[in-house]
Amino acid sequence: MAVNSVKSTALEPTRSELRRLPLGARIVRLLPVYGLVVLTVLLAIIFTILLPQTFPTVLNARSIISDKSIIATLSLAAMIPMVTGKIDLTIGYGIVLWHMLAISLQLWFGIPWPLAVVIVLVLGAGVGLLNGLLVEVAQIDSFIATLGTGTVLYAVAMWHSQGHQIIGTLPDGFLAISGARLFGMPITGFYVLLFSLVLWFMLEYLPIGRYLYAIGANPKAAALNGIPVRRYTVLAFVASGTLTAVAGVLLASKLRVGQASVGLEFLLPALVGVFLGSTTIKPGRFNVWGTIVGVAILAIGISGIQQFGGAFWVEPFFNGTTLVVAIGIAAYTQRRRVSAQRFAPNSTIRDAKQS
Repeated sequence: MAVNSVKSTALEPTRSELRRLPLGARIVRLLPVYGLVVLTVLLAIIFTILLPQTFPTVLNARSIISDKSIIATLSLAAMIPMVTGKIDLTIGYGIVLWHMLAISLQLWFGIPWPLAVVIVLVLGAGVGLLNGLLVEVAQIDSFIATLGTGTVLYAVAMWHSQGHQIIGTLPDGFLAISGARLFGMPITGFYVLLFSLVLWFMLEYLPIGRYLYAIGANPKAAALNGIPVRRYTVLAFVASGTLTAVAGVLLASKLRVGQASVGLEFLLPALVGVFLGSTTIKPGRFNVWGTIVGVAILAIGISGIQQFGGAFWVEPFFNGTTLVVAIGIAAYTQRRRVSAQRFAPNSTIRDAKQS
């Protein structure tokens, strides 16, 4: 059994536990769970007060949604294998190749854009399948396996473009994938909402979600309890690869140009969003709405800082610092969970077996 690269546990209080607590103690108990959500709201309020002419505007909201929807999609893609205790670094490399292919298949080979999109999605799923097999069958650590696969994808992207931009006139239907608006907002934001709802429902209300969390908590125990660990881990990578390809298509539709120098900058903020998300809503457990909150606080913070005239290096500095803090908090909550599980070591598996 492969060793997990990341842990997947939870520290959210139960309803019965909250009922026994007085109001003050209940608030204190919930603070670590929803603290990041509160911080996100406070940050938005602070920037609204300090930048009343630019921050609380429809134009700024559209800009944030348009810019961060792709990162949010990649964060959700990275979150899926993390639920099983694995990490997928190909999200940052794959989007480089997928956005280039989505354009070149149309301009160089004359393929209709709907078919070009389908081809890219199938290839993304195929790379996810390869990653899953490397991790589960070849027993290669997920960090090393996906880093190697991602580097190969990046090399293929550079070979495919020969270092040149892929430029041409793209169909209006393809451009509308990211350029259309719904209720006055970029349609890409609604894509992210749809992806989030689907993943949340699957992880929280379907047996597959409980199995994935059980695998992330203890793959050996999950296997002993009859959960097909290998199958579900491979499926997690396939889902991650497919969603990464979706992000590539969105990026291609938005940029209208394919180039190998674009895409890698999404890797760090996407991972930051996932690790930040594991510290809220369900602390110690990678979860959908926590991931969205993690991306949101990054988007709000960076937007506000840039409007204050922050230098070009502020965004990577902010992302890197936040990642270190998020991982530190996640590690702390995981240690607390391990300590708590000594009193109920089989609780995660019992939850997974209920369906």
